[in-house]
Amino acid sequence: MKVLFVCTGNTCRSAMAEALFRAAAPDAGLANLEVGSAGIGAWDGAPASEGAYLVMLERGVDMSGHRARLLTRELVEEYDVILTMARSHLGRARELGAGARAHLLGEYAGRTDGHTEIADPYGADMDQYREVYRELIELMPAVMARLSGAA
Repeated sequence: MKVLFVCTGNTCRSAMAEALFRAAAPDAGLANLEVGSAGIGAWDGAPASEGAYLVMLERGVDMSGHRARLLTRELVEEYDVILTMARSHLGRARELGAGARAHLLGEYAGRTDGHTEIADPYGADMDQYREVYRELIELMPAVMARLSGAA
């Protein structure tokens, strides 16, 4: 099974989610899953944003090798599950043919408190990036549990 995380530029939220998922998957028994990320407005080849890179480095995760990818129809076709950070990303993934394979990350993880979107920290202070990290870490166990049932 292949899982794709999607945001706007693929330099913050989806890149962080990909790195966190990749780091935690083996311990969750999901070593057989492939993970990637992309952005609906990504500049192909761009590195992770400085804020995302530094926050992840604080937690022992190196994102220096990350390079942004633009979400395309071909990329959508490669993945079994597509998890987006915001409704606009979900809409774009579905426009590109994802259909029912695309989900809002917060909803997929079972959030029912109305906070199903992950705010974009791009250009904000480090505390905003740390908040995105906190949200992603909070959601990952539920995502992994759901995927382990689907794998």
